Amino acid sequence: MFNLLWGILFVVVNFVFFLLCYRLFGKKGLYAWVGMATVVANIQVAKTIAMPFDIVMTLGNTMYVTLYMTSDLLNERYGRAEARNAVWFGFFTLLMTTVIMQMVLIFEPQETDIAQSSLQTIFGLMPRLALGSLTAYFISQFLDVRLYAWIRKYYGSSRQLWIRSNGSTMISSFVDTLIFCTIAFAGTYDLKVWTEILLTTYLAKFLLTGAGTPVLYLARSFKFAEEEQTVRPQETKRNIS
Repeated sequence: MFNLLWGILFVVVNFVFFLLCYRLFGKKGLYAWVGMATVVANIQVAKTIAMPFDIVMTLGNTMYVTLYMTSDLLNERYGRAEARNAVWFGFFTLLMTTVIMQMVLIFEPQETDIAQSSLQTIFGLMPRLALGSLTAYFISQFLDVRLYAWIRKYYGSSRQLWIRSNGSTMISSFVDTLIFCTIAFAGTYDLKVWTEILLTTYLAKFLLTGAGTPVLYLARSFKFAEEEQTVRPQETKRNIS
């Protein structure tokens, strides 16, 4: 029960920081969030936890869901091109981190060093996790951007944001989960545990996507002075013409 209650607080804290990152830094904050979340999620996913009813799941799900929220928000407010750029930025950030940290592990530690074993435990798993994550992230995020744009053609009003976001995210997050679990955990766990991780991970993402919908509506309502100044001259020019 502790993990469930702590997990609820954990989700709230993640969503609050997501909102603050956008509120304080605007579009740049969303790119910063993508870079941070792709790395942190792949560190968190190495930890498995037990939830009520003996359900086994990995961490990192909340971060992954906020990545979809970020691409949907960029798509909604700034267009499909910005969402695609953010996906590429996240992909590069994770690739860069993986390469650099593998080079760090190769250095021979000094006799009194206390960090090598801990770094080895965390980042030693990263190549396989990163391969699974990079593949899943690349495919599912671009799928999410495409699905969001496609759904928007049919459900494009401001009140139907939840249809666009939930519809695209719930499909692409299943693809993400299937690809990642197959590459990262196949052969590591027996079929029963692997299936349980797959289903519980997707269920967690499914529930978190729904919980994040009000957060996405709130984020979309934020106004930024520099963006207003950019829009006004364009609107004036249109009115004159």
